[in-house]
Parts: sequence; structure tokens; C-alpha cells
Amino acid sequence: MSSLNWLERYREGRRAEVWHELRQLGAGSRDGGLEEEAQSVCDEMAGRARRNVEVIIERLSDAGYRFHTNDDDQETVVPHVPPTAEAPALADWLEEWFGAVPMTLLSWLRIVGDVWLVGTHPEWPTTAAADPLVIEVEGSRYPGPSPSGSINEEFAAWQDWAATDPDAGPFMLPLAPDRFHKANVSGGDPYGMFLPDGCADGLFVGDGTTPFVSYLNSVFRNGGFPRQTGSAAEWRLRNSLAADLLPL
Repeated sequence: MSSLNWLERYREGRRAEVWHELRQLGAGSRDGGLEEEAQSVCDEMAGRARRNVEVIIERLSDAGYRFHTNDDDQETVVPHVPPTAEAPALADWLEEWFGAVPMTLLSWLRIVGDVWLVGTHPEWPTTAAADPLVIEVEGSRYPGPSPSGSINEEFAAWQDWAATDPDAGPFMLPLAPDRFHKANVSGGDPYGMFLPDGCADGLFVGDGTTPFVSYLNSVFRNGGFPRQTGSAAEWRLRNSLAADLLPL
């Protein structure tokens, strides 16, 4: 099977068509010489996502937004930590350990980095309740074990659970606190992605389950804050944050 010019068509704006074809193939997107171009589409997506993240952060910073932790202390947080020099090695380790990792997640890890948009806007005090974008794979800002060590701990805990509970389901790599914890309210399980998964675009488990790119497009259409909070200023601010962001 030929690649059907995925990257060229993606760049032409036929993105929904390309993602549909890749999702229809499932893990077959890695077969028959297709993997390299499928990964190049995911890399292109991640480059566009990184540009969106940088634009949103710049606009929020200019507006006096405070990026902070999701707790009572509200300590200042750097909202975007680009991939470190160890990111490619972590991507390789994930594939070695789990066998197959969605290409979109690998591209995010290698190209975008860690993103944390939790905080408070001076005109929209309930922004933390609007489910702000958080995707942290490397966990660069956290002390303690290496990313692979933390993932091993999560995986070992899942193995113990799965050994006694037939309803445990597949392992989910945690990537973000859920929408309640982002707002410093006791909530549920973290957001994340199921592993192993050989598809080009894996399933993101957040406030529902959807392909990762579909989730990101929803987030960027809403300026990084996809959930309504009822604040009087949120629609104006959300629209200004979302202006001219790139669809993925």
C-alpha cells in the first residue's frame, strides 16, 4: 500500500481526511512502509500544536494571567517546558517497554514538551475550572524519580490492580490531572492514554474518550480552556485566545 501522500494532503489542509485514513488503518499505519510518513504527519501536527501553545501562553501572559499549581499554595509554574535532551530517549524507552505507543504521543513528547495552563485570569477568575490544557509526559518540573521510573511505578501499581480485578481495563499512562483536580477539588482519575497502542493517533481519556488529536483540536478551538464555567467574560476571552490558532 502506498502512503497516499498523507503529509502533502495534511499540509494542503485536508487534515480530517488524513486522520480518518490513519485511524481506519489502526496499527496497520505501521505496516508496508507507511510508518515513516504516518510519523511525519504526527510530527507536523505536533509542530502546529507547539505554535498554538506558545501563542496562547503569550496572550495569557500579556493579559496578566498567573500560571500556578492546582493547590492552596498556588505556587508559580512555568507553563511550557520544551522537550529536554532526554526526550528522544524517553520516547524510545516507552516503545521498548510497551511495544507500541501512539505516534501522536511520541511526537508531542519530542516536539512540544510539557504544558501546564492551570492558573487564574484577572478577568476570568474561574479559569482553573475550565479544564485548562495540561499534557506532561516528561514531568520536567517535578522532583523525584526519572520519567521512566515514575511510569514504572504507575505500571507496577496497575499490574497489581489488574491481577485481582478483571475489570481493571488496559494500562493508562497518566498525562494530566482531571478537571476537578485542576480546580483544586477532589476528583477522579488522571487524564491519559491507553498503552500499548499501535495506532498513529491513540485514544485520550479525559472528560470522555476521544482520539488525541480530536481532543487537542477541541482545546485549541476554545483557546486552551474547553469547558464552560459561566463566567461573564469567558466567551470574549476564550475567543481572543483562540483567534488564528492552527487546526491540527
